[in-house]
Amino acid sequence: MSQQLEAMSFKRGMRIELDGDPYLIMDVHFQSPSARGASTLVKVKLRNLRTNLVTDRTFRSSEKVSEPDFERRQVQFLYRQGDELFFMDQQNYDQFSVGEDTLGDDAGYLSDGLECSCMLHNGKLLGIELPQIVEVAVAETEPVIAGATVKAQTKAARLETGATVQVPPYIEAGEIVRVDTREGRFVARVRR
Repeated sequence: MSQQLEAMSFKRGMRIELDGDPYLIMDVHFQSPSARGASTLVKVKLRNLRTNLVTDRTFRSSEKVSEPDFERRQVQFLYRQGDELFFMDQQNYDQFSVGEDTLGDDAGYLSDGLECSCMLHNGKLLGIELPQIVEVAVAETEPVIAGATVKAQTKAARLETGATVQVPPYIEAGEIVRVDTREGRFVARVRR
């Protein structure tokens, strides 16, 4: 059974459940009453973790809500077939697919065998979380421009997974690079 949380204890980053959906508290503001005997109001900005819609809601300080029942599992990316991405649960070896649009830009960093984690709420998949840093091969990149200054120069590189990132001019096709998945940013060249 999930734990009950009082609105007065809300903090940014907490997760709550409303009408069967899990929400992330993005911002909290406490408003003191102007009349005697009135209760403090707790104004929150919430993001629905299932639909990603953002909404504002006001609670009385004594109001109680449930804490959502989350489960995090380790999964492994297996392959891509059309717009479907296939994963395997590392715990029970069940395979499942997710639409590429569900992951958005993150789908561009998936390579075969990549270990990720998935977030489940009441047995339903909410999303896939990628590792912060992934190692991916560069499929193609622009040639180095001779005579160009080295200072802060970058060029576009298409990764084998389909994503495009800006890399330093010395990176060539076939090299493996580390990429920050949160920002889609080149981190380092992998030396082997």
